[in-house]
Amino acid sequence: MADQTIATIDTSPRPGVSSTFLQIAVLAALAATGTLATNILLPSLPQMAASLRVSTAEVTASITVFLAVFALGQLVVGPISDRYGRRWPVLIGFAVFLAGSIWCGLATDLTNLLIGRVIQAAGACSTSVLSRAIARDLFSGPALGRAMALIMIAMAAAPGFSPLLGGALDQTFGWRSEFVFVGVFAVIGAIAYAAVLGETHHSTRTPLNPPAIARNYLGLIADRRFLVPAATVSLIMGGLFAMFSAAPRVLIEAMHFTPIQLGLFFAGTVLVVFAAGMLATKLAPRLGLDRAIQIGLLFAAAGSAAVLLASILTPGFLPFLGAMSVFLLGMGIVNPLGTAQALSPFGEKAGAASALVGFWQMMSAAIAVWLAATVSHEAMFALGIVLTVASLMAVGLYTMRARARQPAR
Repeated sequence: MADQTIATIDTSPRPGVSSTFLQIAVLAALAATGTLATNILLPSLPQMAASLRVSTAEVTASITVFLAVFALGQLVVGPISDRYGRRWPVLIGFAVFLAGSIWCGLATDLTNLLIGRVIQAAGACSTSVLSRAIARDLFSGPALGRAMALIMIAMAAAPGFSPLLGGALDQTFGWRSEFVFVGVFAVIGAIAYAAVLGETHHSTRTPLNPPAIARNYLGLIADRRFLVPAATVSLIMGGLFAMFSAAPRVLIEAMHFTPIQLGLFFAGTVLVVFAAGMLATKLAPRLGLDRAIQIGLLFAAAGSAAVLLASILTPGFLPFLGAMSVFLLGMGIVNPLGTAQALSPFGEKAGAASALVGFWQMMSAAIAVWLAATVSHEAMFALGIVLTVASLMAVGLYTMRARARQPAR
């Protein structure tokens, strides 16, 4: 039975909503909250360690703890939103995130910083996972692909520009000002969400009980329409986070970049992802999701192999920049289109489907970051290995799906 519950734009918009642009802008803010709260701290880790009288390695636990809670929390938030709607989980998520930001900003030791980061992540997971579910509520087909592409650009812009912003805040006001900034961001995001979107989940509400939740997740995992594109996107996103974690070692330690130059590199990656997102919105209507995703995967695999080759033959900045640009171009095509493809068939379970996608992405990110730090002491070589393996696995997985969909001759 065809899904008749979704329209291109929500059929009962709240007063004041005049354009799809506003809806997508608010969704982008929701999606960016988690990555903003993580990457804005990267330039300040040494200063935070000195202030809290611990080592930089110990302070890095604030990133690890955040990602772990962020991943697991999505599995809870998704089913809750499918039962009770999106509005209150989003607003409560912003409130919890704000409380965690205040706690972190007032922390005088590592223990309290980690407690604050746990609270922050518990709130951020709600806004992030529900940005995708709300997009599925509002859009379908090519419109959903375009919306996911724009949301993905925001998610890439947050880690791309936030290190520059964090460095500037730290230098001017100190590292605690970064938590003030993300707290204010949460307040503005909550107000914008309430004014522009509000409740969007108007389809059948699924029951909230452990057996039903388990059945939902197991049903999604068993469904190839969800499993293959979701796993494909997770592998590619793992590569993206590996790049963000390895870039400081590659550029600062090996190539002697300054922190500001590193921030400019991250900011430059946003331009590539932006171009890829725009390209994705053009490719999908013309070629179809399958062909467009395959093209993106080929770019990602080519860029990954180029990083590995450059690390062996010419480990300089320009080869690294060129190879990473090709990978990012492919990632920017695969991520929004693959996510849209995974969510599209599951309107009544959009929250659970979005939660499972988010969980897999964050777990893949955690594994890829760990591998990039442990595979080799040579940071670019380790990154090349991780990217290449992840990309080739994604290509192989999606190729099997494409072949399975071909009609028998």
